[in-house]
Amino acid sequence: MLSRVETAERYPQCLCLSPTYELALQTGKVIEQMGKFHPELKLAYAVRGNKLERGQKISEQIVIGTPGTVLDWCSKLKFIDPKKIKVFVLDEADVMIATQGHQDQSIRIQRMLPRNCQMLLFSATFEDSVWKFAQKVVPDPNVIKLKREEETLDTIKQYYVLCNSRDEKFQALCNLYGAITIAQAMIFCHTRKTASWLAAELSKEGHQVALLSGEMMVEQRAAVIERFREGKEKVLVTTNVCARGIDVEQVSVVINFDLPVDKDGNPDNETYLHRIGRTGRFGKRGLAVNMVDSKHSMNILNRIQEHFNKKIERLDTDDLDEIEKIAN
Repeated sequence: MLSRVETAERYPQCLCLSPTYELALQTGKVIEQMGKFHPELKLAYAVRGNKLERGQKISEQIVIGTPGTVLDWCSKLKFIDPKKIKVFVLDEADVMIATQGHQDQSIRIQRMLPRNCQMLLFSATFEDSVWKFAQKVVPDPNVIKLKREEETLDTIKQYYVLCNSRDEKFQALCNLYGAITIAQAMIFCHTRKTASWLAAELSKEGHQVALLSGEMMVEQRAAVIERFREGKEKVLVTTNVCARGIDVEQVSVVINFDLPVDKDGNPDNETYLHRIGRTGRFGKRGLAVNMVDSKHSMNILNRIQEHFNKKIERLDTDDLDEIEKIAN
């Protein structure tokens, strides 16, 4: 996008869609960093809560935002003239497509753009649904594929812990806790309820934890991630909101308090990859620990293991020597 902007022209030329507010901000920060030697380059955020005066046109050359707000800015509010857009970027395309509303909005935005607009789709995982969508949005594309799965998982040691109940999982987590706060850890739960319960229990034990969940206001969520990034809290408890794209370099441990499953209760391999991919980033070594508390979750784990063709070792969290060993 930066290479295509004419900084002398004061209107939006590049449009980037992200599935969440957090990712839009994160990408925006990178654009600001990379574009800082271009003082006349400006960036606008089309996200919920960013209120502009009706009837004004925006002069920023790059607009990054979430689909609903961008659609409003292009059509209803007319802040952006879509006919002048030269580059259209869909980030995390697979999430965009899986979220029904996002998919419709993205296609509606795309239809307003000029024929010669360059379309770019980025995604860590490309299933058939993504390809079908891509063919609608990007005619005759150049495809660049990276061998991602094998590489990510090679730098991450994966373990599982056998438990019989939620309380046992909590106990196992407490046993691990000393070993895992070497740097920072992210703990994923299946529901907001479990996440809130877990964060409260950990706080009772005197641990400094942050909680991130979907019903929080976007500003609150951004503030929580910022604090975590600055290391004010060592542990972030979250639902799937955070499985994608949030980059915190110090994260060395990811714990799946609940294994990721889709709405039909089948293993969600892609979410698994995204979650544990929060650690071991940029080739650093990472650690992933999966909590198993039933025959059903053991079955899920086995299927995840088969899918990635990587062995997940059993870990005995009552054995302190063993915990020391994995921490090192």
